[in-house]
Amino acid sequence: MSDSLERSTKINLLKEPVVKKLCEVLDKSCKKGWRKLGEIVGNDRRFRVSSDDMELCSLKVLELEGSPSRMLLRLMGERGCTTGHLADYLQTVGNSEALQCLKPPALQILIQPQSVALISGHNLRLSCHAVGRSSVHYQWFKTKEEIPNSFSTDLVISPVHLKDAGFYICRVNSGDAFEFSQWAQVDVLNVTMCCGQSYHSLEGHLKMVIQPQSQRLHVGESLQLECGAVGRPIPRYQWLRNGVPLLNATKRKLMIPHSMQDHNGRYRCEISSSKERMWSNEVDVVIEPRISVQISVALECSEDDVLAIGEGSSDFFLNSIPDHLYATDKVALLIGNLSYQNHPQLKAPMVDVYDLTNLLRQLNFQVVSLLDLTETEMRNAVDEFLLLLHKGVYGLLYYAGHGYENYGNSFMVPVDAPNPYRSANCLCVQSILKLMQEKETGLNVFLLDMCRKRNIHDDSAPNNILRVTANIVFGYATCQDAEAFELSSSGFANGVFVKFLKRRLLDDEKITVVLDRVAEDMGQFDATKGKQALEIRSSLSDRRALTDPILPGDSGDHAHRLQWAKAHELPESMCLNFDCGAQIKLGFAAEFSNVLVIYTHIVKKPEDMSSCQAHVTDFSRDLDVDPKEMNRETPEETGIYLLSSNLPQHCLYTRVSSLQKLREELVFTVCLQGTFTAMDDESVHWTKSINIGKPLIARLDLNRAMRRNSCLQTCLIPHSPSHSPCHSPGPEHHLHLQYGMHQAQDFSRLSPQHHYPDVHERFQGAVGGCGDSYYDNLSQPYEPSAGLLISPGQHRIPIEATDDINELQTMFINSLHLQQQ
Repeated sequence: MSDSLERSTKINLLKEPVVKKLCEVLDKSCKKGWRKLGEIVGNDRRFRVSSDDMELCSLKVLELEGSPSRMLLRLMGERGCTTGHLADYLQTVGNSEALQCLKPPALQILIQPQSVALISGHNLRLSCHAVGRSSVHYQWFKTKEEIPNSFSTDLVISPVHLKDAGFYICRVNSGDAFEFSQWAQVDVLNVTMCCGQSYHSLEGHLKMVIQPQSQRLHVGESLQLECGAVGRPIPRYQWLRNGVPLLNATKRKLMIPHSMQDHNGRYRCEISSSKERMWSNEVDVVIEPRISVQISVALECSEDDVLAIGEGSSDFFLNSIPDHLYATDKVALLIGNLSYQNHPQLKAPMVDVYDLTNLLRQLNFQVVSLLDLTETEMRNAVDEFLLLLHKGVYGLLYYAGHGYENYGNSFMVPVDAPNPYRSANCLCVQSILKLMQEKETGLNVFLLDMCRKRNIHDDSAPNNILRVTANIVFGYATCQDAEAFELSSSGFANGVFVKFLKRRLLDDEKITVVLDRVAEDMGQFDATKGKQALEIRSSLSDRRALTDPILPGDSGDHAHRLQWAKAHELPESMCLNFDCGAQIKLGFAAEFSNVLVIYTHIVKKPEDMSSCQAHVTDFSRDLDVDPKEMNRETPEETGIYLLSSNLPQHCLYTRVSSLQKLREELVFTVCLQGTFTAMDDESVHWTKSINIGKPLIARLDLNRAMRRNSCLQTCLIPHSPSHSPCHSPGPEHHLHLQYGMHQAQDFSRLSPQHHYPDVHERFQGAVGGCGDSYYDNLSQPYEPSAGLLISPGQHRIPIEATDDINELQTMFINSLHLQQQ
């Protein structure tokens, strides 16, 4: 074994790339693999790998991407095994390939640059140190630009200015090998510190230097709160209102472009690093109603005109303010259907709904976002949505999933729709619009991200007679009788429509102007040019925008409005104290309105306890909780991909889906498992039963069979949200699709009688279609969430993920797969 190996390093401190490669080698080896390694370690009394341990390792093959070798190495690491011991064992086994994984690379970065927040005028120092088999050279970059004359292990900027804030990275070369350091963020605060205080005294510790200030505003004005701390590592921020964390409020500055009275409250910010936590001052924010200003205007009017103005003076003066339109409220319902029971599975709707939820909440919409709804659940969700619509309200409905269009009527397909489906099993969008019109809403927006192909199994023609109103906007992701597409990659990506929509949604422009710009952007996208084009239908006469401020009106059912708002409120986090002296923090996060994330963290462990772990169990059978994906050490392991960066670290995570199916209060068990040194590491268990009521969307009881009275009026309207004929089609319609579900690039499982074009033709398939259509995927080698994009073999800096349209077009075209229906 090479002397260059650091033999005293614990196995559990090995870097993930090393562990991953080592496990791959041991898992695929037969005679020299993990089983043989386990036998040899089992004969060493220091680490006590028993037959039960080996059985536990072997069971990992039953799990998705499970690794027996990883489990074995974890057990060895927990018992003190070092890389030196492991190298000796691998040498005894004779697995030279696995032994090679432990040898140090040709170039290794030992000191990574650390993110820091500091005050303008002080000195910035970022450090990077590496070792290699030959001399090591350094080059620093700010984002993608080289920093002149920055060839040292330390990057020093003295003094630092506001313009120096940003992201820094170091490229290290040694011979033919090169590596990039991790990104370091530099936040520069413009603060004058008193009493000659020096930044150097803050090194390694957080110090508050900017406190938020109380605000008194009028409805519609911009609310801005700011706090700031300096220290290394760079602080993290979380704003709270009335003690409740605000969604996506994780920056130094909290900005609400158009405040409303719901934003009244007491605000403060939690500032934390890996070692410290502090709180800003708590400040009052008061949002007062806008008072009409009596404008003196010379008017020639009759006595009747004067009386009319006097009776509706508030409307008169409100309308006399030019270029300002208001909503009395903003409500949005977002539905993404992916996991179809009888139809091809989708992927993009989850990402699309998540991204649009975050953007709409920035526009002060009350958003409920839901995944995978059955017909009953969809109809009840629409019923609840309709109850929130009153005079002047902006209502937005977004749907992503399978769909079709017959005779000008669009139909959304629930996840439990039979195969083939007909209008009896689906929700008609025009029927929903008819009900929205009766509410005298200020704006009705429909964004439909689905196919609009003809459904040959459905010959019905609903007769929806709509009123003539000047407040309707339809944004269809594709044209009539065409398909919509989603982009497929190694991870999660948006569908084509939302990919471009999310760039424009926050623009302070008339909603039709926003959609026109989205259509132009999509038209320049070579991957779908000639295959998918945004279609806009509008009767909107006013310059209404999604950014319009809210001026609450007197109309509306405040009880239902409060109920809707509570549909995305989280249970409060709690600390659990166990008899053994351990303390557990139980926290919650919402990925969607019907998807709850539960995480546990050990806050306090008794000194005589050698190990301690807390996990959750015993969930209701109504919920979608996979036991194999519960209590995992990383969010991604339990299926939490979109919210993972916002969750606290060093916890066990569990994802609880389908909360709309919950009929009773959510009760589960928190189990604490610990071992004591004095008891020869024998495990002891403690349990606590936890009741968190009905969290998130469960409060709306979408699983109920009976519709509420608010929608019984629509029963006589064919195919309305409250009229659902028998689900089961006649025997003559029970056609079974031969292709089933398939992966993005696995065309071999499709029906063989269908011709697939040559690779140079490269068709692509749809997000959702009619009952007999195919669902296919675009393939792209670029994953937006990957963070860095490095071309193999190129000695240049990695660039951060970008949405630049010209950069991505070529990549998509080069790997475009299109499948003919």
